[in-house]
Amino acid sequence: MEEIKKMLRAVINGQSALKQELLGKVDGVNNKVDKLSSEMHDEFSRTNKRIDKLGKQLAYLEDDTPTVEDFEKLEERVGGKIASL
Repeated sequence: MEEIKKMLRAVINGQSALKQELLGKVDGVNNKVDKLSSEMHDEFSRTNKRIDKLGKQLAYLEDDTPTVEDFEKLEERVGGKIASL
């Protein structure tokens, strides 16, 4: 009976050691995932800020572009000046 208890203890101790080792590795993976998550969040924040700046610049450029009517008036003014030369 003692030998059976010893064998059971050996099996249980082996399983405990395996569990501890696996928990350590899982914790390591969790730490790496957390670090990558924070790095990714920071990078997306920087990218979003840059996209916002580019969007504003594009909106300002669009506001400054001449309309079709403005372009036609300019064409008439330039055409008239070229003809008078």
